[in-house]
Formats: sequence, structure tokens, C-alpha cells
Amino acid sequence: MAATTGTLALPHVARAQSAARVVVVGGGFGGASCARALRKVSPKLDVTLIEPNATFTSCPLSNEVIAGLRDIAAQQFTYEKIAAEGVRVIAQAASAIDPQARKVTLADGSAIAYDRLVLSSGIDLDFKAVQGYDEAAAEEMPHAYKAGAQTLLLKRQIEAMDDGGVVAIVVPANPMRCPPAPYERASLIAHYLKANKPRSKVLILDAKDEFSQQRLFERAWSELYGGLIERIPLSQGGRVTEVNPTDRTIITEFGNYNPDVANVIPPHKAGSIAALAGATDHTGWCPIDPATFASKLVPDIHVIGDACLGGGIPKSAAAAQAQGKACATIVAAQLAGKTPESPTLTGVCYNIVSPGYGFSLAGVYQPKGDIFGEVEGGGTSPLDAPRETRAKEAEAATTWYKKLTVDAFG
Repeated sequence: MAATTGTLALPHVARAQSAARVVVVGGGFGGASCARALRKVSPKLDVTLIEPNATFTSCPLSNEVIAGLRDIAAQQFTYEKIAAEGVRVIAQAASAIDPQARKVTLADGSAIAYDRLVLSSGIDLDFKAVQGYDEAAAEEMPHAYKAGAQTLLLKRQIEAMDDGGVVAIVVPANPMRCPPAPYERASLIAHYLKANKPRSKVLILDAKDEFSQQRLFERAWSELYGGLIERIPLSQGGRVTEVNPTDRTIITEFGNYNPDVANVIPPHKAGSIAALAGATDHTGWCPIDPATFASKLVPDIHVIGDACLGGGIPKSAAAAQAQGKACATIVAAQLAGKTPESPTLTGVCYNIVSPGYGFSLAGVYQPKGDIFGEVEGGGTSPLDAPRETRAKEAEAATTWYKKLTVDAFG
């Protein structure tokens, strides 16, 4: 991903002297959707989006890139259309936030003032959580959980592996971004291996005993891949405590593994700028008031997307986008002196376990106390659905992805 500094050289609407200033930090699905929605809901607002990368590389469907089913270019989006809609897009990193002075300091030392700030920082990977694993180790044992260069690195390692090799996927405990994604990844890697390196296998070392849509995944693995995928859960020694990138050793409490390819996904936490703002608590995540997305720790800051403690709502692109749109409506109402309505969020996520074989998980969420709770209307794909239904869901995933990205990036 190419990163640039400065403001995109595209037309934007100048702020009227009396216009309220809303700054959005983070240009992923949540932040981009929020910035666009703010301009649509209240065109008089002065909206600034701060995002260091000129090109955003999307995580949904990126497992297909690893399996050679999709080109990385299909995952990449720019901010030109958002800028053309009147959002000032600053292609720099936010290096500090001063909630008392209500300003964001940028990488070049300049500062942006705000009346309201929306943090959509996404996740950071907690490299300290697994002994021996750091950013340098990730170049040998890629996490591939931030789409882009790491995605392509894991793809190349699998392609270079000899037939008969083992691809190990290290899965952390929850909370994590897109909890079903490691199992979708295992499925699509198995699809690649079955076609190209049939004597190979996928080994999942899992820090939990149960996972989202487990029965659907296990049914699909049985139907499609036989014994090609092996999963070792927490209770059987699946939690990884240490790695050695020099020889790709993976160490658990029950034994050591030396796979040919090691996909090590460490535990997650809120993006670092959220911690710098003082919006994270002892969990590493951001507690919010779910009725307004307002931070419980710092004033005039709202937190959306993967970074927040959302309760029942998953950390996913669809959830982040829903939160971004709802937060925009709430912030605009509050700045206009109105009482906003409590949000109802809907979302659906798809998992592709093989070309033409998919299933989904849908949910409807509303504030319940200090978190979002799932309410009536959610559901998952039936366990015993025929293959025709699985094929339709796989097709629906493509339509869903197009809508998701068009809504976020125009």
C-alpha cells in the first residue's frame, strides 16, 4: 500500500465560519462511511478524514487472494470520491490527540481542531502477547490480518511450499476482528492445497474451544476436504505461547510444531491512536455509550468499529459501516441541539469455504445497558442446506461486497 502525506489535491467545500468541525480518524469501513454520511446528513458540517494510506486494502474476501482466487487489486480503494463529496481528506497519520484542547496532531507536526472527533482506529496486533513474535517475526511468520503486503506474503509462502507440507494457522482468543475469518482462511487454503499440493494439510492451533459458525465450517470441511484440515482447540493444547521465527517453531503448553508455513495471528487490541487519546481501558479496547458511540473515558470523542467494546455486535466490516452511518446521524443531531434516536444496527457477513460454497451470519443489534445486544431478526445459514443454497450464498457474497465497498468509498 502506498502512503503519502498531505491533503488530497481534490476540490472540497470550504468551512463556513459557523460550521461545526467533525474530524474522523481512520479511513476504513467505519471511518469512510461515517465521513460520507456526515456530509449527506448535514452538508454544512466541516468534515475532515485523517487516514495515512492513500489506498485502502480491504480485509473482506482477502482470504480469496491468499488462495489464488482473487487479485489484490479487487481489494483496493482510494478516497477521491469521498474528497469530491466535500470531505477534506488528509493523507497523514494522526500522532496525538488532545481531548482538552480538542485538537489532533498530525505526523508533520501540524494540528487540526475539532468540535467532535470520531475514532475509527481499527485494530492493532498485540505483538507482546506471544513470546518471540514481533513485526520482524511477521516477515517470516505472517499474520496477514491487515490486508495488503502481508496477504501477498502468506500467498507466496504457500505457493512455494513443497507438496506434503503443513500450513499452520495460529488463532487467538476473542475478542478479535472478524472471528470466523481464520476458519474461512483455513478452508480456502485447503481448497488451494487440494488442487495443487494434495499431500499437504492445514493445521489450526486455536486459543478457544468453540468458534463462530463452527458446525457449518466443520460440515463443509467434512464434505469438501476430508482430513486435510486438523484443528487443535484450547482444551487439547491449541493455545500458542511462544514462537521462534528462525526455524518457524510454534510452541504450545502441550508440545511444539514446525510447520512449513506459519500464519501467526496474535491477539488484538484497539488501534494505537485510541490509546493515545485515552479512550482505551485495561482491556485494550474502548468502552462507549452504545446509544451515542460516545467514549466513556474522554469528552467529545465517539468510537466506532473494531476498536470499541461493542458487546454482542461482531468486529466486522459490515458492523463498522453500520456504526459509522449511525454515528454520523447522532453527531449531526447533537451538534444541531437535537436529541438523537437510539440506533438499530443491522449487518450480515459471509464466509466462503470453496468457490460456489458459502454461508452467512446476520444480526440486528440495539443498545442494551452498556453494550449492543442482538435482538430478534438475526440468524445464520441452516446446517443442512442443499448445495444449491450454498452456491447462492457464495454468489450473494459478491453482491454484498460490492455494496459494502460502494457505500464506504463511493
